[in-house]
Amino acid sequence: MAELLKVHELRAGYGEAVVLQGVSFSLGEGQTLALLGRNGTGKTTLINTLAGATRQHGGRVELGVAGGQRVELSRLPSFERAAAGIGWVPQERNIFKSLTVHENLTAVARAGPWTPAAVYDMFPRLGERKGNLGTQLSGGEQQMLAVGRALVLNPRLLLLDEPLEGLAPIIVEELLRAIGRITREEGLSAIIVEQHPQAILAISDQAVVLDRGTVVHQSTAQQLQAQPALLEGLLGVKR
Repeated sequence: MAELLKVHELRAGYGEAVVLQGVSFSLGEGQTLALLGRNGTGKTTLINTLAGATRQHGGRVELGVAGGQRVELSRLPSFERAAAGIGWVPQERNIFKSLTVHENLTAVARAGPWTPAAVYDMFPRLGERKGNLGTQLSGGEQQMLAVGRALVLNPRLLLLDEPLEGLAPIIVEELLRAIGRITREEGLSAIIVEQHPQAILAISDQAVVLDRGTVVHQSTAQQLQAQPALLEGLLGVKR
């Protein structure tokens, strides 16, 4: 399996404040990584760093691109990372609330298999509301739109920062099915930050746990799922 993402000794944070210390891991093409940890351990900072929204103080982040080439992301602004293949769904969602659902999708779409029509097939609710403004959507529908906006960029790597946070259980189930389809059936690589470890581990290949900005555990998702005592110790949750 070809290596899609390689993070080596990454140090990053906000301004002069360093949050991540020597973070290293890799992800293969078509794989999903569950990024876990207690609150305040650096998970969002890592996602934001991969997307280009923090200050990198050291280390390397390399992304595989078409033709077997690799690009070093450290010097690229966010819009060039998107062009290189990074799709980002931040906690804040960042949809254009003054635009319609369809305008949100067409404004950023790049050529590829993920079109607005494919997003509507994935999320029929959005298809029913394609003429609605972002302000007229529920929280769950806004999250679906945020995922759809990342998909129509046709990325090689999808970054999802707590995509299930604050959503009703029925919407959580719908989004989990969609994420599973995107990664399992469509083969899109993803890194998912989530406070529901069991749900995300079930649809992931790899698991990385952060604590105080450093990696304290790496394994397959299946191995971590099979060790409930370790999972509880790392995250303070019961299986």
